[in-house]
Amino acid sequence: MNRRKVKVFLICLACSFLAWLVSKLSEPYESRVTFTLTYTNLPDTLLLSKEASHTLGTKLRANGFRFLYYNLNLKNITVDLSAIRETKGRYYLDALQLKKSLEAQLAKSTSLIELEEDTLFIDLYQVTAKEVPIKPNITLNLSQNHFVEGPLKVEPATIVIKGPQREVASITEISTVPLELNNLSANFTKELDLVVPEGLQNSVLSQNSVAVSAKVVKFSEKVFEVPITVLNPPDEYDLKLFPNKVSVLCKAGVKYLRTITANDFRVVADYKNAGPSNHLLLRIDKRPEKAYDVKLQENQVQFILEKSK
Repeated sequence: MNRRKVKVFLICLACSFLAWLVSKLSEPYESRVTFTLTYTNLPDTLLLSKEASHTLGTKLRANGFRFLYYNLNLKNITVDLSAIRETKGRYYLDALQLKKSLEAQLAKSTSLIELEEDTLFIDLYQVTAKEVPIKPNITLNLSQNHFVEGPLKVEPATIVIKGPQREVASITEISTVPLELNNLSANFTKELDLVVPEGLQNSVLSQNSVAVSAKVVKFSEKVFEVPITVLNPPDEYDLKLFPNKVSVLCKAGVKYLRTITANDFRVVADYKNAGPSNHLLLRIDKRPEKAYDVKLQENQVQFILEKSK
C-alpha cells in the first residue's frame, strides 16, 4: 500500500514539475544569442577573406521555448551582401541593414532588441574574374573496332576564376584530375574534379568539378570506287587517266556507313603538280563528315595527253 502511495506521489510530482516548466517556458525572456552567418550574393568583384567573421551577437526577446530551441539547434542567419558598403577600403553592413535581414528570418514570436555591434565589418578584398577553358586529362583505350565520335564533351566547357590579378593573369586553362579508361566500348559520362593550380592561393573557382562525356561507336569499313576529278587540265590537250577511278577505304559507325555512297567523296588530281613521269598525285577533297577514317588505296594515277581535235 505504501509503495502505491509513493508511486502516485511521484506521478503527481512529475506532473506538477511539467506544469511549472511549461508555465515558465511560456513566459517572455530576454537573452543574448550568437548567430552563425552565411553570406550570399557576393559581388563578382569581391572575395571573402578566410579570416572574415562568421558570427553576430544579438539580444532577443522571446518565450522560453524559443530560447530552448536556439540552445538545441544551429543558429544560422543568411546575410545578403549585394548592398555591401565600402569606406576607405573597409566593407561593412550598417545596423539598419542587419536588423532588416535578421528580423525577416526570426520567428514571429521573437523580437530583436539590439545588436552587439552597430556595424558589421566584413573582411573582403578586390578581385578580378577570368573565364578559362577546361582541359580534360583523359586517356582512352578503346576496344577493337571502336572509336570516339566527335570531340569529348565537357560540361561546363569553361569556368570562372575569381582572385587577385597577380594570381589569375597567367592561368590559361584548368585541367581535370587524370582518368584512364580501358577496353572502352560504350558511351560514358564521368564527373571529374578540377586541379587547382598551386599559384591560386587566394582565388576560388566557380565550381570544383565538371562532367566529361563522349559517344563511343563501333565501326566497320567499306571500299568505294570514286571517280577522279582533274583540276587545272591543259587547254590544248585531252587528259586521260589510267584508271579514272580510285578505291577509297572508309571507316565509320556501322549505322552511318550504310548511308554513305561514292558521291559523298571527291578525289582530285591537280595537273599543275604534274611531274615528268606522267603521274598525278591524288588527294581527298571531300569526305563524309562523321567518317572515322578515310584513306586512298592508291596515292597517284597515270595520265596521257592527246592533242585536242
